Amino acid sequence: MTRSGNKQTRPAKPSRARSAGKRLDGHLRGAGDLVFLGAVILLAVWGLVFVYSASSYNAEVQFHDSFYFFKKQLIGFVLGLCGMIAISFLDCDRLKKFGLPALLLSLVLLGLVFVPGVGKSSYGATRWIGFGSFTIQPSELAKYGFVLFAAGYFAKDPARMRTFKGVLPVLLAGLSICALVILEPNMSVTMCIAALTLGMIFLSGASWKTIFALAVPALLAVPALIFAEPYRLKRLSAFLDPWASPKDEGYQLIQSLYALANGDLFGTGLFRSRQKYRFLTFSESDFILSVIAEETGFFGVVLLFGLIGVIVWRGFRIAKRSDNFYEYMLVSGIIFSFAVQACLNALVVSGCIPPTGLPLPLVSAGNTSLIVTMCGMGIVYGVSRHNARRENHTMQ
Repeated sequence: MTRSGNKQTRPAKPSRARSAGKRLDGHLRGAGDLVFLGAVILLAVWGLVFVYSASSYNAEVQFHDSFYFFKKQLIGFVLGLCGMIAISFLDCDRLKKFGLPALLLSLVLLGLVFVPGVGKSSYGATRWIGFGSFTIQPSELAKYGFVLFAAGYFAKDPARMRTFKGVLPVLLAGLSICALVILEPNMSVTMCIAALTLGMIFLSGASWKTIFALAVPALLAVPALIFAEPYRLKRLSAFLDPWASPKDEGYQLIQSLYALANGDLFGTGLFRSRQKYRFLTFSESDFILSVIAEETGFFGVVLLFGLIGVIVWRGFRIAKRSDNFYEYMLVSGIIFSFAVQACLNALVVSGCIPPTGLPLPLVSAGNTSLIVTMCGMGIVYGVSRHNARRENHTMQ
């Protein structure tokens, strides 16, 4: 308050527009990372479009319905979106007590794969369980079950990370899942979970000595697993020289490379892929990136991985802004798993590593992968909302 002669002048009241603007800004700050949320939904919608494009011809030939795979993916998208929104409102502290049960449930489901009548086989691999037309892929659930367990374990006593004995329970949990998955057999998911195990131990703050002691045996295990199975040796030889067996083990990689070459810089145009006409198998699932590259070209793939990069960047940013160690580990583990799987899929499709079955998360056909991944992203977005509310409260 100031005086000018005998007159008192009071501070001007804020206008209604300015007050409303502040309230709106506060609500937006409390809404969480909308860039992350939008990128996740946009990538899943992108997947819907290309699942239809990649599968329409095969679906028409096999099921007399060109929308067969698209409709299944749409159901998965709707369920995943509902799950993502619902889980984003959960208090992460409540998830702490589910770490061990989630791990045990994952191991039980992986074990059920080998039970006759429950496990479902396809192309020589038994990776699903189901009853009738309903099937789920336990390995997709196991990744997040492991993350829940590892995050809760390290958050309970962060000092555990300082010794090899302290990280041993997490290591054994990861190895148990890897052992069951490799028996299906599914080497690609085994590699993902092994990388996730090392990643969670690294993110916990373990010493470089511990990381090195674990990483070296893991790297040595890869060639051992390849040489243990004849079909993996054939895939390795096909990777080194796919044209040596163009109608056998090298066929899939050659067709994928044809799709990448056809795409050139700008692509053949949406829905105009040639390789999807039963030349490229698994075009709607493990090799959907090949169809995307053919139809949208180099710049389309750059845009796709730019979107994936936004999810990874914003996800780790959310983890960094978390106010407790549990949320940091939980979010980091989910994002790390997503990033590793996307990277491995791109390396397979482009012929940089031996061909192996691994979906592109949020994009490839497969309801288990889509729903579970979207629910995982719901946890990440929920943490971002918690961060935003805390920061908004602090600013007020």
